[in-house]
Amino acid sequence: MISNYPKSDFGGVTLWFTGLPCSGKTTISQLVFERLQRGRLKVELLDGDVVRQKLTKGLGFSKEDRDENIRRIGYVCHLLSRNGVIAIGAAISPYRAIRDELRQMISCFVEIYVNCPLEVCIQRDCKGMYKRALAGELKNFTGVSDPYEEPLHPEIVLQTHNETPEESAGKVLEYLRVRGWDVAP
Repeated sequence: MISNYPKSDFGGVTLWFTGLPCSGKTTISQLVFERLQRGRLKVELLDGDVVRQKLTKGLGFSKEDRDENIRRIGYVCHLLSRNGVIAIGAAISPYRAIRDELRQMISCFVEIYVNCPLEVCIQRDCKGMYKRALAGELKNFTGVSDPYEEPLHPEIVLQTHNETPEESAGKVLEYLRVRGWDVAP
């Protein structure tokens, strides 16, 4: 685990949010994005759902397609962060090996585990995807019929069933602040 990344000379970093569907990745990453943007920092947000409509349209949900989806998001984050941007990737990214591959590619990679029990994620599901997956209508659904491999050594763990989104976002911002990024409190 690398828990003390120094601020790079060029100021770029990738904040990689991973967790089960409905764990809070989109909500928290959006809050972090807005706070960083208000601080006039160069920041971009690549949300998994949005990216699937544009950059990775046509990819399915097989393991191979999921890995390719994450590789593409990760590559864009790599390009952004090496050019001084704070890149935020928010995608389920269920497989540990592909997240580790991104960590090797991206020089300043911060893995943020959005930890939330499956039961709570099911309760939060406003789209009814878990219900459909549990009924067997959705195949390869992470947490139900497809595995989610928890990070072994994330830099940040958010307990979204015990924290408000604002508290979780605050932990991410504090991590950056302690490491030298000019993030307003």
